Amino acid sequence: MNGLWDAIVIGAGPAGMTAAATLSEGGARTLVIDEQPAPGGQIYRAVERNTDSARLSAVLGSDYADGAALTARMRASAAELRFNTSAWRIDADGTVWTKADGKVEQLQAKALVIASGAMERPVPVPGWTLPGVLTVGALQIMLKDAGLRPSGRLVLAGCGPLVYLFAAQCLEAGVSDLVLLDTAKRTNLIPALRHLPKAVCGHGLGYLWKGLGLMAALHRRGVKIYRGVSKLRIEGAERAVAASFRTRTGTIRIDLDLVALHEGVIPSQQIARSIGCAHRWDEEQQCFLPILDPMRETSIPGVFIAGDGGGIVGATASAHTGALCALAILKGLDKISDTELESRKAVAQQALDAHLTIRPFLDRLYRPRNEVLVPADDVVVCRCEAIRAGAIRDIVRRGCLGPNQAKAFLRCGMGPCQGRMCGPTVSAIVAHETGQTPDATGYYRIRPP
Repeated sequence: MNGLWDAIVIGAGPAGMTAAATLSEGGARTLVIDEQPAPGGQIYRAVERNTDSARLSAVLGSDYADGAALTARMRASAAELRFNTSAWRIDADGTVWTKADGKVEQLQAKALVIASGAMERPVPVPGWTLPGVLTVGALQIMLKDAGLRPSGRLVLAGCGPLVYLFAAQCLEAGVSDLVLLDTAKRTNLIPALRHLPKAVCGHGLGYLWKGLGLMAALHRRGVKIYRGVSKLRIEGAERAVAASFRTRTGTIRIDLDLVALHEGVIPSQQIARSIGCAHRWDEEQQCFLPILDPMRETSIPGVFIAGDGGGIVGATASAHTGALCALAILKGLDKISDTELESRKAVAQQALDAHLTIRPFLDRLYRPRNEVLVPADDVVVCRCEAIRAGAIRDIVRRGCLGPNQAKAFLRCGMGPCQGRMCGPTVSAIVAHETGQTPDATGYYRIRPP
């Protein structure tokens, strides 16, 4: 089916699936595009297939299984679904260029919903480019996609709920040799406690109990956990063989076969920035966020961002943001009345707010260390072009004032990842060295290939 679509949804995670189903059920001609072979996004990856595996379902847990209801709702709708399809260029006027099976197609929509989700924050520490170093998210994807579990001596290093969740999943999957290095600063707890009264409201208390339950499970299984870890360094020549780090008791070195890093997640910016959506720096989440109105519309009329791409909120909350986007679009298409909009908007917003009560507490408790945000001179920042932090500081001293100038000087951000992995760190280093705010420093100018 070709022609003008009422709405095109980019991404089939919880936000995109909910937006697509709501739009289609409301009578909007809707197209969903996702580069993966099936719906679910990263959080519910391969959920349709894995629900048939009792063993894997037990490992991944009930929260993961909840994604099956979202996929079923979207598939039951009239939305057209195109998987294994890349949206390689998107324009502010609603034009979407796709590629699938070697064929390029130009599509047009009255409204766009960008539901591209989040990415793991880059963790540029010494040795992070060695073979044998992955991210926690990458290992979890292997578990969901192929049922693969890590083997040998596994070290999980970083902070945030995902580290503890995946550690528990590893134990359930049969991993026996596991060490956890928690890099959260102990001093984060005091400012985080100011947000505790709000965190126990809504669904926040459930999230807190879930986290405490994961920690208790690791303790019962005898998992060695080092807390307050700093100065992490991955050692090895041909591949990672050990990790050295500091704790309150001194410097420790442990041998390993595989290490996974994680310092939280940040919105995936590439699509929104390529269109020209305005962004702002968020001090609490330590990342750039797109500027959105209450219905998740960007600075460009007709372009909406749902889910973690608009700020980290979590899987269930992301679904409610997808509903808000869809309702705004349906109203613009005259598919629903003002009364219906306000009624359904109130329900979605109330549900969303109930899940957001925990966010300020988590954002402050797991705020990443400066050594991750602004790494030392000898640490590689741009993996594609092998550019170290010291080289970026050197060009700043020569007068470079922003990431785009740094790209011209050093080629950082010009490799295959197009700045996804180095962009946040380059902006942070330039801002730190110049004394500018992150907003004044800015970010890479993203262009389609």
